[in-house]
Amino acid sequence: MLVAEELRQLLEPAQLAGLDVTWIPATAPTPKGEWVALVPLLTRWVGGTEFKHLPKLRIVANVAVGYDNVDLVAAEMRTVIVTNTPDVLTEATADLTWALILACARRLVEGVDLVRSGAWAGWHPEQLLGMELRGRTLGLFGAGRIGQAVGRRALAFGMRIVYTARTAKPEFERETGAVRVDRSRLFAESDVLSLHAPSTPDTKGVIGPETLARLKRGAILINTSRGDLVREESLAAALEAGTLGAAGLDVYMEEPAVHPRLLAAPRTVLLPHIGSATVETRRKMAAIALANVQSVLSGGPPLTPVYSLVP
Repeated sequence: MLVAEELRQLLEPAQLAGLDVTWIPATAPTPKGEWVALVPLLTRWVGGTEFKHLPKLRIVANVAVGYDNVDLVAAEMRTVIVTNTPDVLTEATADLTWALILACARRLVEGVDLVRSGAWAGWHPEQLLGMELRGRTLGLFGAGRIGQAVGRRALAFGMRIVYTARTAKPEFERETGAVRVDRSRLFAESDVLSLHAPSTPDTKGVIGPETLARLKRGAILINTSRGDLVREESLAAALEAGTLGAAGLDVYMEEPAVHPRLLAAPRTVLLPHIGSATVETRRKMAAIALANVQSVLSGGPPLTPVYSLVP
């Protein structure tokens, strides 16, 4: 089997018992051969060509919740099982989302830069004034596991919650007082807009000039979901114009590249895709991927399948 080299230190020997492993670094192309399992990172594309060059492949155990890097149609056509690692990164990503919200609201990066530059002249009553969150509205664009976890944390900050989702979340509403609204109302009412939706034709590029123009002046945009939900140049323009208060991003359209205009834009907190980057979460992700492989290769069902091969 082929396993991402970057997972080596996150796995215990017992998790690899009975497996013939070939480690491949993320920078290396997917090899050709008779391997029966592939455990890739989200950065490795697995499409028709890869499936053709791996004719005995039985499972792609993606080490991520998302699976945009796998051509599911090609996988299904070749009856290759695809699995992901759901649930385990919910809390870590929700925590990081709040780190971004707080960093943007209280201008933490600007404060750090001021102190390190040596230009700080001491306390001033109007220095780096930020947004107080109590009484403000948190808007969730998407209310799956991570979106709901972010919403639950908002209660401690005294925030009102509105959300948009394909289906209502009655338990979440009862727990938090959240109100399901349409997109137009979500954008108009949010003081902090946090994105938690998958990348689909309907959501790709949803945060663009038109959407940004509908946000409150001074609103904060947070994205820890999918990079292609946001048009980065449009976001930079809104920050430059001062119509958007701040932006905190952990994902980008063309990772690892970031639009140069966004890199230079004011009032940004830009992180290198570390939403799930805790030791505990990354170990659990690697373990789930290997457990899926162990189960399938021993004749059992996948533990966390992306789709079913059963008619």
